[in-house]
Amino acid sequence: MNRDTALAGQRLLITGASSGLGEHFAKLAARNGASVAIAARRTDRLEALVEVLKELGAPDAAAIALDVSDGASIHACVVDAVTALGGLDVLINNAGTARQGLAIDQSAEDFDDVMSVNLRGVWLMAVAAARHWRESGTPGNIVNIASILGERVSSGTASYAVSKAGVVQMTRALALEFARHNIRVNALEPGYVETEINQGFFETDAGKAMIKRIPMRRIGKPEDLDGPFLLLAGDASRFMTGAAIPVDGGHLLA
Repeated sequence: MNRDTALAGQRLLITGASSGLGEHFAKLAARNGASVAIAARRTDRLEALVEVLKELGAPDAAAIALDVSDGASIHACVVDAVTALGGLDVLINNAGTARQGLAIDQSAEDFDDVMSVNLRGVWLMAVAAARHWRESGTPGNIVNIASILGERVSSGTASYAVSKAGVVQMTRALALEFARHNIRVNALEPGYVETEINQGFFETDAGKAMIKRIPMRRIGKPEDLDGPFLLLAGDASRFMTGAAIPVDGGHLLA
């Protein structure tokens, strides 16, 4: 089997890897030479994905149970990833959630649930990984999966947009602080990308109207993120930190 080498020798921990973009990134990393630990709450799906990753060229792929709203679970996840992979080079902070609906109709609990995963969880994962790298004296690389909604707003997604704006600003703040420890922090900002969760929406009238507002007049595919992901996760971005890269078909321009 032919194999690309953009991530050869890199050891990645990917959160929220049981479906969607996390699963896609895990397969992409395995095909590009990386050792991969995948983490999420749905361990049954992780175990199935591990077998796929091994077939794609990551023989030491490992599944790790993770709840990013739980600090103890996060600490254990980093320890388990280091043990399984023999070290850690890259953290892909991908776990996320959303609550659809107008802010005026949502509860404080709805807001807290989104922040707990999308903002607090990303923070705790980044800090846990950074502490490992500082203590081991090794360099590190964090890629936060943000969203173009961290830069703009859309009705019915207020809490999600607020959380992703926080991730973008967190990326910059941690990049500044962590640079002294040779740890880079960047963010990838996907636009609207079709996954198993949302593909039905883009067949609706509202979905079609949204596509018309994208300058490139199409919805993104997971593979449209491959190049920017490989850039940020690999050594090609070794002099980049604090960057937030939108991949959105020009949506932020509209």
